[in-house]
Amino acid sequence: MRAVFRTDIGQIREHNEDNGGVFANQSGQYLAVVADGMGGHRAGDVASAMAVAHLQEQWEQEDHLPSPAEAEQWLKLHIAAANERLFRYALSHPECQGMGTTVVGAICAGPFVTIAHIGDSRCYLLNQNGIQQLTDDHSLVNELVKSGQISKEDAEHHPRKNVLLRALGTEPAVKIDVKTVSIDDGDMLLLCSDGLSNKVPEADIVHILTGSGTLEEKAEALIDLANERGGEDNISLAVIDFSAEREGG
Repeated sequence: MRAVFRTDIGQIREHNEDNGGVFANQSGQYLAVVADGMGGHRAGDVASAMAVAHLQEQWEQEDHLPSPAEAEQWLKLHIAAANERLFRYALSHPECQGMGTTVVGAICAGPFVTIAHIGDSRCYLLNQNGIQQLTDDHSLVNELVKSGQISKEDAEHHPRKNVLLRALGTEPAVKIDVKTVSIDDGDMLLLCSDGLSNKVPEADIVHILTGSGTLEEKAEALIDLANERGGEDNISLAVIDFSAEREGG
């Protein structure tokens, strides 16, 4: 198993409000995280950095999580704690009022992966059956699509596309979506902010991740493509490759 994290400011924004990383616990299990901050004057980068730092700190102290149930409980507990920390910080720092962040995290523990998310940062699984989006965006346009009020095509260009229904740090408590999936040798996992998913459709993600090159080169190619197509937002991604030996395609 190999992993890489990359973030890029994009072509338009003055600041990068994304954050993330891939971190190992005491037994070498990975936690991958991507967070896309928002709100206030440069408060978005505060929110995403605080959320990621909390999860990193807790994960690096963790010994070993042998089961999906324990992984799910870990994510719920520590994301909820991060939410409370962000909310309290904003209350005592007026310049950060209204700040929040998306978060998507994946615990990679051998034969299973446990994913938790809030907001519209996504997790995709790429395996022999193709690519599958494992997360469900907590956004206004996604709710409109699910209720049949607009089409998926309409959603791509909807004027309220960026309106989130759920974010980390904006309320005293938050609902966290968690799921576990089984992993086989050769599978790949992609976590990303909407700066990538809004610009690079699934077919292009598959083409790049299954092509030649190192994992680092594939991550850079995805970011380059999002930038070529406008790069209006910050772009962040983590890729985990569960192939035992393959390197360089």
